[in-house]
Amino acid sequence: MNSSGDSMAQADDESLLRETGASRDTSTSRDTGTLGKLVMLLDLVTHADVPLRFTDILALANQPRGTLHRQLGHLVAEGLLELDAEGRYAPGLRLLDFASRSWARNEFRLIAAPHLASLHRETGETVHLGVLRGSSIIYLDKVEGHQPVRMYSQIGNASPCYCTGVGKAALSVLSPVKLNELLSALHFNRFTPATHVKAESLLAEIGEIATAGHAFDREEHEAGICCVAAPIWSDDRSFIGGVSVTGPAYRLSMELLQEWTIPVQVTARKIMDEMRVRLGPRR
Repeated sequence: MNSSGDSMAQADDESLLRETGASRDTSTSRDTGTLGKLVMLLDLVTHADVPLRFTDILALANQPRGTLHRQLGHLVAEGLLELDAEGRYAPGLRLLDFASRSWARNEFRLIAAPHLASLHRETGETVHLGVLRGSSIIYLDKVEGHQPVRMYSQIGNASPCYCTGVGKAALSVLSPVKLNELLSALHFNRFTPATHVKAESLLAEIGEIATAGHAFDREEHEAGICCVAAPIWSDDRSFIGGVSVTGPAYRLSMELLQEWTIPVQVTARKIMDEMRVRLGPRR
């Protein structure tokens, strides 16, 4: 295909991504065999904001039509995806069973829960616990504020690491090699006028966060929503995440968020201390 055709195809893909809410990180084929391809399809469908038709998935998955049809059929047969009467694919109810069992048995979440509750009592705002997976933050727990407001974050949801407080806090404790690898593969999407769209500006802020020990989300993912966050990590950096206090910008001034940096960091340290005791090496 010539360069003009390539540009048109890329524009069509970008338009489809915007319309469906699917992530480009999950729209490329994985060279991990059949299982990896099935997981990639689950990623596409579960992260889309609207149910996807077969043609939508075909355009994003980079797989042969026959192979894709067969794989989607397997996922539907296993209850991992559902196909409605209009030919649209949506997450299956079996995923809810997997998710609920995983959430209920997650020892890290159980360790963090009382500390999240204490931080919530101190601030009165929404408290999040998240873990870094790839270039996304997965929310493991959430304690709603006394005056909850509508926001994207829900338990199990994934948010980009480069425009969330927990995400930037987590990036600040990565090794330079891991950080550079992650940033080089990032696809930046401008969610608000405040969103980082270049690795250079993000990297500069991450350096500041590493020094300060806390991060801010200045309405970078959702307009009107801001937060202060602190990183959480295991000694070998195999586990990296963060905790945050989040709320509407009209209630949470930067002065107030600055005051909350200390309780947020204290909460993160308490969680890490208990992790070392309860999740450390077993004899």
